[in-house]
Amino acid sequence: MSANTETGSEDASGVQKTAKTTQNSTAELNKTNNFQRIAHKKMVVRNYPRSKKLETLAVYSSCKSEGCKCNGWKNPNAPPQPPVADTSQPVVSLTDPCKSCRHPLEAHVSHLENTDEEELNRLLRIVVDVENLFVCVHREEDAEAKQIYFYLFKLLRKCILNTSQPSIEGSLGTPPFEKPSIAKGVTNFVVFKFGTLAQKEWQTMYDLAKMFLHCLNHWKLWPPASRGQQLDQKDENDYKLNYTRWLCFCHVPAFCDSLPRYETTLIFGQTLLRSVFQTMRRTAAGQEVYGNNSPIWDPDFAQNTANLPTPSPAASPGAAAGVSGLSRFTSSTVGTDASGALNISHGLLAGGRQQSTRSQEPAEKRKADEAGLSDGAKRPRIDGDVSKEMLQEVLAEINSDGPTDTTMVGPESICPTHAARDEQARQEEKDGKIDFHIINNSLSHRPSNQVFLWLIEVQNLFSHQLPRMPKEYITRLVFDPKHKCLVLIKQNHVIGGICFRMFPAQCFTEIVFCAVTSSEQVKGYGTTLMNHLKDYHLLHNITHFLTFADEFATGYFKKQGFSKDIKLPRSQYLGYIKDYEGATLMGCELCPRINYTDFSRVIRKQKEIIKKIAARRSIETEKVYSGVGLFKEGVKLPLPLESIPGLVESGWKPPVKKEKEPQQDPDQLYTVLRTILQQVKSHASAWPFLKPVDKSEAPDYYDHIKFPMDLRTMTERLKARYYVHKHLFIADINRIVTNCRSYNEPDTEYYKCANTIEKYYITKMKEAGLMDK
Repeated sequence: MSANTETGSEDASGVQKTAKTTQNSTAELNKTNNFQRIAHKKMVVRNYPRSKKLETLAVYSSCKSEGCKCNGWKNPNAPPQPPVADTSQPVVSLTDPCKSCRHPLEAHVSHLENTDEEELNRLLRIVVDVENLFVCVHREEDAEAKQIYFYLFKLLRKCILNTSQPSIEGSLGTPPFEKPSIAKGVTNFVVFKFGTLAQKEWQTMYDLAKMFLHCLNHWKLWPPASRGQQLDQKDENDYKLNYTRWLCFCHVPAFCDSLPRYETTLIFGQTLLRSVFQTMRRTAAGQEVYGNNSPIWDPDFAQNTANLPTPSPAASPGAAAGVSGLSRFTSSTVGTDASGALNISHGLLAGGRQQSTRSQEPAEKRKADEAGLSDGAKRPRIDGDVSKEMLQEVLAEINSDGPTDTTMVGPESICPTHAARDEQARQEEKDGKIDFHIINNSLSHRPSNQVFLWLIEVQNLFSHQLPRMPKEYITRLVFDPKHKCLVLIKQNHVIGGICFRMFPAQCFTEIVFCAVTSSEQVKGYGTTLMNHLKDYHLLHNITHFLTFADEFATGYFKKQGFSKDIKLPRSQYLGYIKDYEGATLMGCELCPRINYTDFSRVIRKQKEIIKKIAARRSIETEKVYSGVGLFKEGVKLPLPLESIPGLVESGWKPPVKKEKEPQQDPDQLYTVLRTILQQVKSHASAWPFLKPVDKSEAPDYYDHIKFPMDLRTMTERLKARYYVHKHLFIADINRIVTNCRSYNEPDTEYYKCANTIEKYYITKMKEAGLMDK
């Protein structure tokens, strides 16, 4: 039945909808079961003995005998009418003859005898994908989809023959195919349409956008021949091209992980979105989706809303299915090594931090500019600042000092008294004696054996160092794919680790376990671990840590910048982390401008610079001048201060005389203030401030507000001639506004009234000439 066929009755329509829903649910269940079956099949072939692996590959490999052109039992060119697919592996032996060329099968795998296990496993995964594509070719009814499946089938067969990496080339292009992407455009739409909403409403729209992108990433596109829509030739050709790209880069790689996989929302843009959701044309969102001049598709669209949640890292090829795109499309990813572990040792994070600083949000950069802290901003000159010339001289002097004399060896030269806690660990990392890696378990792809060994070692470390924690609980969290572990590797063994879980949408990370093996403690490894973890999270724009620390760990976390004063709003983490009995919740707020792994070294350098500058200043202050000798010449008092030798040289400057404000007539001031106060009391937003706050309405008001004020009290003070100066009047009305803002939340009606009254009275004061314009 086509999509636009009308049913004869409401009951029939309901039955059809129910049947369709049941059919979709069954299809999704079968899809999940197929993914599990494929993953299990790959795990089985991975565990084959080496002889059986070669026997399996011999079926698909070309014969290496001289003059033989056999490409294996299963020819890449499918017959016109193929038989029913049989995906079961035939029982063969390397001594058996090939059914095509009659040479022994060992001649087909002679080039693989010295190949390592990882390469054999990669080829076996391709074999499983080839068998699945073989099934897809013969089960697919749509001609265009069948052709694409067959193209990928031949591509993977060729990769087995040539032992090469699969690469989709030709007229399809390379991802991303359009900029900005759908994820970027949807985010821009939320910012453009709802950027002025309050935090709660904004979060709702943000969550809806994430759900929309998640659904679109898992949306199965209709084949071009089955769409049933009247489109012009250009739109039809665009959809055919995008459908082919979607099959090759998104849909098929979901179950054939030999091919690089991308998320739909990250590689496609406006063209695919408006061709998939034609019904959106009639909605308000359709005006932005289909409009050629809509700002949401501008590559330079400025996301300057303060409510925009901080994004997490962008998706990369091979990312797990089901991870949505909205919170992952702006920040850069850090390279992963061949074993599947992320190496964050010194040097890798530095380049990423530079890129992260350049790509900071405009709102944050604007705040930094206002404070005079952003790069290149002109800092205000403060009296007593060190001149740039002196600073350069001091730096040149420090750099010219060279290394310290090591001829005299002693405790101070080996370990200085004021050395940083992580000094030794930093030096070992520089010398290559220790490494830091981010590792975690995964359900989408099998981690390497090295990663599994490290996970087992860090699980044993936590179990040994945290005896009060159940071992089963530690094991479950360490091997949970949602958790990650930062491990410290020394001599290829784990000697320290931190287990954590990231909540990018909430902008915080929960630290679950943290430990260093007892034989390697008091060497600064714990501090270095935490510093690397901080820098790693700043790369992903996460600025808050939370942890439940027991009585033995609170001291360590305090040294790492944690405190019981949680800066993160309670609503942002409530329900996301588990409470632990007998533990203290501690938090740490990270500063994006600090490179934590080099922090202690930078501070030491700054201390050295300050000491040098102080030494130079002390030489100047110790200079003795001749003293005042003007009295011998008969100079009369008062003595000009500028004539005292050395006073000006020490930095003294004559005080600047302030001009006195002209005295205003008291009666005239009383009349003007009475008029302004009456106008303020008559304003529509003045109703919360007309009389003192009733204690029955707000019982705790006077516990928080120590100096209350209201317009009735101001009227009584005005009648008593209290306001002898305009500043007294301004102070009282400012106190009304300040008290209201201190007691009420920003989204309340009282808070908004205070803002309105403040603007109104300032306008009236300027009109009366009592305030600078």
